[in-house]
Amino acid sequence: MTGTAYVRFFDEFGIADVASVGGKNASLGEMYRSLAEAGVRVPNGFAITADAYRDMLTAAGAWGPLTDALAGLDPDDLSDLAQRGRRAREIVYGAGLSDDLTSRILAGYRRLRDEYGPDLSLAVRSSATAEDLPTASFAGQQETFLNVRGEQQLLDAVRRCFASLFTDRSIHYRIDQGFDHLKVGLSVGVMKMVRADLACSGVMFTLDTESGFRDVVFVTGAYGLGENVVQGAVDPDEFYVHKPTFEAGHRAVLRRELGDKAVKMIYVEGEAGRTTRNVPTPHAERDRFCLSDDEVLTLTASACAIERHYGRPMDIEWAKDGLDGRLYIVQSRPETVGSRRAANTLDTYVLDARAPALTVGRAVGERVATGLAHRIATVAQLSDFRPGEVLIADTTTPDWEPVMKTAAAIVTARGGRTCHAAILARELGIPAVVGVSDTTAIPLGEMVTVSCAEGDVGRIYPGELAFHVEHLMIDELPRPRTRIMVNLADPDRAFSTAMMPNDGVGLARMEFVVTNSIKAHPLALMHPEKVGDPKVREQLSRLTHGYADGADFFVRRLSEGIGTIAAAFWPKPVVARMSDFKTNEYAGLLGGRDFEPIEANPMLGFRGASRYAHPAYTEGFALECAAMRRVREDMGLTNVILMLPFVRTVAEARNVLARMAELGLVRGENDLEVYAMCEIPNNVVLIDRFAELFDGFSIGSNDLTQLTLGVDRDSEVVAFDYDERDPGVKEMIRLAVEGCRRNGIHSGLCGQAPSDYPDMAEFLVELGIDSISLDPDTLIATTRTVLDAERRHDAARAPSRAAAASLSARQA
Repeated sequence: MTGTAYVRFFDEFGIADVASVGGKNASLGEMYRSLAEAGVRVPNGFAITADAYRDMLTAAGAWGPLTDALAGLDPDDLSDLAQRGRRAREIVYGAGLSDDLTSRILAGYRRLRDEYGPDLSLAVRSSATAEDLPTASFAGQQETFLNVRGEQQLLDAVRRCFASLFTDRSIHYRIDQGFDHLKVGLSVGVMKMVRADLACSGVMFTLDTESGFRDVVFVTGAYGLGENVVQGAVDPDEFYVHKPTFEAGHRAVLRRELGDKAVKMIYVEGEAGRTTRNVPTPHAERDRFCLSDDEVLTLTASACAIERHYGRPMDIEWAKDGLDGRLYIVQSRPETVGSRRAANTLDTYVLDARAPALTVGRAVGERVATGLAHRIATVAQLSDFRPGEVLIADTTTPDWEPVMKTAAAIVTARGGRTCHAAILARELGIPAVVGVSDTTAIPLGEMVTVSCAEGDVGRIYPGELAFHVEHLMIDELPRPRTRIMVNLADPDRAFSTAMMPNDGVGLARMEFVVTNSIKAHPLALMHPEKVGDPKVREQLSRLTHGYADGADFFVRRLSEGIGTIAAAFWPKPVVARMSDFKTNEYAGLLGGRDFEPIEANPMLGFRGASRYAHPAYTEGFALECAAMRRVREDMGLTNVILMLPFVRTVAEARNVLARMAELGLVRGENDLEVYAMCEIPNNVVLIDRFAELFDGFSIGSNDLTQLTLGVDRDSEVVAFDYDERDPGVKEMIRLAVEGCRRNGIHSGLCGQAPSDYPDMAEFLVELGIDSISLDPDTLIATTRTVLDAERRHDAARAPSRAAAASLSARQA
């Protein structure tokens, strides 16, 4: 071996050198020499080239024995695979390193030690020449050795990296991907070790991993070395940042979710030297985020720079050094699942039946599957697993991949949405639920249904629940003149829903975010001392732990929920309705009974706009307004339109708008539009006066029907009289739409009627309403109904238009 190009430093190669240094090293070199000015910090290091690997095997006469070891391999015979893989690794490790290659590796090591000091430790990482390609990730297929110290440890780690090209999982993966074992070369990367064992580390993607939505950076992280996050040994913290507004200069984290982070991987001294071990994470660390918002934004800037440079969505590993406090990028590769989804197709899984869930976790994959539950505790039990079963485990590793690819679904007790099980499930196109609260609740050997089609929460149900898949070619569905918008309350479904054909969100329900993400009454959060029950006070304290106070908790959580919806649909309009709880619903929130009156008829009581300027709720409304200011000003999501519900009188409307202005939400400033719900007959009767105060009306057909007909829509006794198609109700809607048109403001309708009754959709089209807002599950069908109605309407008007044109011509 001549050794002329066997060792190359990161500043000497780039992405064009995959054949020489492998995908992982090529990306590190590319970032090191091309993205430093953009703020992307990569630890320095060098690559031992694939030529060194090949020449090493040639000099040792190893190609023949390797060919023999792999000839006739049956990848589905796990015992045979393990035996042949072991033999191949022995051949490669036994080939050894020549004196020339050894001296060059050690020269590179000394150069790094001169740069970083005598206490330098190293990360030694494999980098295959068929690795990190846009269509095949090879993630985790070969070995990595961390905190390597001294010359002998380094040389041994290099030999082990070369041998790891023939791990069982690598062999199996190459067969699946159609790669020739002996044509794939291996390079080894040697770089400064980032001491994340003293800080934190994780993975980030430049898209949402579940939906494929590309306008966010998704960051996950936990304390200690990154292996726990990658392999799913911990439930990590999660952060989202909206790329378009971030690039426009707004510096705000869109959404945060605190992970459990039960263990962290650190270094310990053992008989064989320094090794790694998982230890319990102190509760003080588990209860706070591993990254500050500023650090998340720093990582986001690096992620955006990397994505711009490569021109495609990326999967990026990061680490924080506990010694120098800096954030480093330690790996970057093309994202290979969400980014390959066809942009013009949409498959939606829908459960046709319901049952109480056995247990829940984090959903991966947006799909549904059924199968017999089979728990696997160790690698030795994998041979008992049968194709089509649901794999239940504590966690998974790359060694399990041959079996995981045959599973109907995967359920793990640990891990977040970027762990090994989650990444592989997406690649395989099967649902997975990770970080499950209680896997022991799943009956082994019995049929279960795994559902990831209900938002961020994945559920495991007993039995085989029926479901169907809705296929849609989006390009085949034209857009109607009438704007078709979405009713949406759940931020967890925002990214996937935004990818459906739509014109924005006509109704974002604030109450859902309060109920599910905040859980507590706003005044109880502000004044826990006024809550009578000590157990409730304790719950409030736990809920707000890690926040400045209860008010900060409410504002952040509400702004993150509404902000997520607004970001998903950016720059389309998102109409966010201020809270419309009734007193009995407010009382059901944590601590709510200490602040709410008891009313005989809450439906007609202290609700909607009447609360906002009232002394009994003015502090709560101030928190709502602060959250909306954070969404529009800090996050930069100015596509949010605010809407006031249940505005009884013109005077009440003036009072509330004045109060909003006092709180910094001035109609017309910063392009702020304010709508009102049109759901009370007085709104219709006085629409010209209300129109002076608002930019649009959204007709709430449910309450408008109730109050026009005098029917309690919640009463089964008189439910037969409740009909949104009643002539009186339709006349109210007609007057409202015409009033909006007369005053030059927006008219919309958010209600169930257009979805349930095609004739109602046709009626709205004939009125010329500006928008109809629908629940996501009826969006496609009703869009088709509206398109048909518009075609019939145009056809009916054509003769009259022709007659008018003829008359005009004769008169001329």
